[in-house]
Amino acid sequence: MSKLRILFLCTGNSCRSQMAEGYARALKGDSIEAYSAGIETHGLNPYAVACMREDGVDISGHQSTMVSDLGPIPFDYVVTVCGQADENCPVFPGQTQVVHYGFEDPAQLAANLGSEEEKLDCHRRVRDEIKAFVRTLPQALAEGKSVGL
Repeated sequence: MSKLRILFLCTGNSCRSQMAEGYARALKGDSIEAYSAGIETHGLNPYAVACMREDGVDISGHQSTMVSDLGPIPFDYVVTVCGQADENCPVFPGQTQVVHYGFEDPAQLAANLGSEEEKLDCHRRVRDEIKAFVRTLPQALAEGKSVGL
């Protein structure tokens, strides 16, 4: 059986889509060929790297990539993980199914917090929500279940 090609798409490919790709590779690498990209590039979020490392997934080698830089990959699914990416999602050719599973922006949640630990806690919460979602793959996509926050 061939692996499903799934692209996780967010605004800047700095945090949520990176986490989703990391978990998909770590937890579902036998059934999913995971990618992530953004409609813009914002660089890799250091809190995302740190909280993923805490959970045993190293995304420190990832780069913030624009969806237009990926080339003509025939994705089975494009999963938008934020509202802006959902609203501005490019058109994908062929049989690609675009679905939205929204997660809060941990960087925005942490923006007005003082301590590093408080900022990390925001990222940890979203990380855990993304991990729970990725564990449901690919079945949740096939069944059309949605997670909207």
